[in-house]
Amino acid sequence: MSKKILILSGSPRKGGNSDYLCDQFLKGAVESGHEVEKIFVSEKNIGYCRACYACKNTHKCIIKDDMAEILEKIVAADVLVLASPVYFYSIDAQIKTVIDRTLARWTELKNKEFYYILSAGEDDKKIMERSVECFRGFADCFEGSIERGVVYGHGLYEKKDARDSKFAIEAYELGKNV
Repeated sequence: MSKKILILSGSPRKGGNSDYLCDQFLKGAVESGHEVEKIFVSEKNIGYCRACYACKNTHKCIIKDDMAEILEKIVAADVLVLASPVYFYSIDAQIKTVIDRTLARWTELKNKEFYYILSAGEDDKKIMERSVECFRGFADCFEGSIERGVVYGHGLYEKKDARDSKFAIEAYELGKNV
């Protein structure tokens, strides 16, 4: 059965390691017949949540930017792939801003499958656990969330390190097996 997959690439570097791993996941998922869209978050105009709670009853954010369109796609997706480089043992600001801005419609985010893709310069998978926990904490807010897989791309420092890595194969295989 074909699924609607949304990949949110939080990398600030187009073609960087986490973004490249997203492309590999996408390639595998498309080959398996799924409908896949990747959003490169850094190219979008997304303001920070102001915690004004104007969205509480309307489910619409007062900030007029690209997030309304992204949020529509998040709600419509069967599968969410969240990707980030690891900076100072956590996810980066780009993907965290998207997560925070889901507040307006968070009650609609039910029964989603989640995949997480991370890249880090340090060659120790342990340093990535806080980042994974950020993603898991987000998914835990939604009824029926299921974690399906994680790519821990450690030891990837230079922009092209993910190419021809075991993590590229792992991301491709995860996408292929959605």
